[in-house]
Amino acid sequence: MPQLPDAHGIAALALTLLALFLFTRDRIPLETSSLVVLASLVFGAWVFPYQSSDGVVSPADFFSAFGNESLITICALMVAAKGLETTGALQPLVRLASSGWSKHPRFSMLMTMLVVGVLSGFLNNTPIVIMLLPVLVSVALRSGSSPTGMLMPMGFAASIGGMATTIGTSTNLLVVGIANDMGLQIGMFDFAMPVAIVGGVGILFLWLVGPYLLPKRRSALADITPRVFSALLHVDTGSAVAGKTLSEVLAMTNNRMRIERIQRGENLSVTRLPSATITAGDRLYVKDTPERLKEFEHILGARLYNVTDLHHPVSEQFPLSAGDQQLAEVVVTRGSPLHHRSLRHTRFATRYRLLPLAIHRAGLNVDHASGELADVILSSGDVLLVQGSRDNVNELRNSGEMLVLDGTTDLPRKARSNRALFIMAGIVGAAATGLLPISVSSVAGVALMIVTGCLRWGDVGQSLSSQIILVIVASLGLGLALTVTGAADYLAQLFVFSTRGLPVAGVLSALILAMALVTNVVTNNAAAVIGAPIAISIATQLGAPVAPFILAVIFGANMSFATPMGYTTNLLVMSAGGYRFADFLRLGVPLTFVMWVGFSLVLMFLYQL
Repeated sequence: MPQLPDAHGIAALALTLLALFLFTRDRIPLETSSLVVLASLVFGAWVFPYQSSDGVVSPADFFSAFGNESLITICALMVAAKGLETTGALQPLVRLASSGWSKHPRFSMLMTMLVVGVLSGFLNNTPIVIMLLPVLVSVALRSGSSPTGMLMPMGFAASIGGMATTIGTSTNLLVVGIANDMGLQIGMFDFAMPVAIVGGVGILFLWLVGPYLLPKRRSALADITPRVFSALLHVDTGSAVAGKTLSEVLAMTNNRMRIERIQRGENLSVTRLPSATITAGDRLYVKDTPERLKEFEHILGARLYNVTDLHHPVSEQFPLSAGDQQLAEVVVTRGSPLHHRSLRHTRFATRYRLLPLAIHRAGLNVDHASGELADVILSSGDVLLVQGSRDNVNELRNSGEMLVLDGTTDLPRKARSNRALFIMAGIVGAAATGLLPISVSSVAGVALMIVTGCLRWGDVGQSLSSQIILVIVASLGLGLALTVTGAADYLAQLFVFSTRGLPVAGVLSALILAMALVTNVVTNNAAAVIGAPIAISIATQLGAPVAPFILAVIFGANMSFATPMGYTTNLLVMSAGGYRFADFLRLGVPLTFVMWVGFSLVLMFLYQL
């Protein structure tokens, strides 16, 4: 049995366990958990300095993670991907991938997954999935089929493709950066061949078997109830609200009624202050379901009219009309104005002129009728079911601030898209040929996108995620603590001890499986950064080549298939497709098994273990 490390090593192990626990808590933002871990590392290094073979470990050593080359590269690539997204540069490829769905749906599904897989090897797969979701949902809605069999396989194909190159995912960059720091040089395409072999099998599995493992689900967009309608309430002389203040009127409806405008006479609009007095002859412009509008009519003693027909009160002969209103799904993404904020705080209804109906979260719905809808703190992957005019829905979609699924495939290509494509090709080409390090080419590419107008500084701020940055910094800090205190060596000895009797290939396979299990409950970046030094120590103790063990960490940490919280795109797909947690287990577990066996065999033959 391996000997326990010293007190500092035990503290590093305890903090790692605490971090893994915090990272699995949905109620605690990842930024908060990461900051707690980082603060603990810094405070511990200041109060209890540690003397390593290279000198005293100080708080500055953990702060240096903010300047880590891999982190800078990840941030630069996120910004560059935002340039492609805002200019619509990839939309021709999206159209190409979706062009044959009506005539050859099965073949088109395969081609879509292949295109997504290839693109994800060079770009962050989140914007790729974001661009394809509206197309696939639209295809499903127009054909009357369920999007269930399309969206999850497409999302998993993006994750598989991201394994193929150094820049495919932030996880790859981090692990490769750690390996390079330890003297093992890994090129951009050094692990593309095993991914092409095993990933090809995985995509075929998703294509041939995946749709049959998934039950049919209905997206919230396919459900047109409850509908909301624009109407007005005419305040007569005998109305119960005549002479009351706006706050008193709203109190009569338990603050459920939403008044958009108060019209007095032909040309006067009354400011909606709580102290504003409602007088006879005023018209209150409101939006809600027919049942609630009729209820408000009765409570207020007012007459209900359609906004398009001011001569006939609403009745069976003249029912409420929705006009040009349409439903849409708004998916909350990281970096969007709604992320970790409430509708009330963002003034969503006023800002976007859209009425929220319900919130869809992980298979649950928060009903719009509960007065708490506006106060729900939204997270990445949540879906708002909203209704508004077609123009307002299009305006929100074209702003690029949020993912909007409105049942259309209108993807206008914006100006400067060719410039953005050319710059991104330069970033990848310079790094692939060795002309420039990826950190240099990515930062230079971002500068070019800003100078050429492909990006605005506001886009830069939206593309950078404080969550990703803090998770990476905290994970790098934990990795450093585990390494310098000997805790990583202890964990490696424990792993080797627990797998004693297995050949080197068996230990490697066990490591891939262990990383795949961990990455589905904590962030893949945290799993990879903590796992990398342990993998290197395992290879050293076994006297085996280090490269396959580094690849085992990369492949295992990217296999976030079994849970929706495993990866950002999983949350997006879950919301858009109406999936439940169990659906990820149905398809994710078999896919994980296929990929695990495949990578174990391929690495064993490639490295002759």
